[in-house]
Amino acid sequence: MGRRRGIMSDQFKMEIAKDLGIYDTVQKEGWGGITTRDAGNLVKRAIQIAEEALANQNSNSSR
Repeated sequence: MGRRRGIMSDQFKMEIAKDLGIYDTVQKEGWGGITTRDAGNLVKRAIQIAEEALANQNSNSSR
């Protein structure tokens, strides 16, 4: 079975990695070099950003 293409863009993941301080590890070792905890934190942060964007979109459309 092939790998599923990710929903998040590489650019978006890199921005979050920079925010979380794991960018250097990703640059040196690839995504497989980060810890499970860091991967979980990256996903949590991406969800948080998406929820904030959705809330902003909803508040702007109800005006």
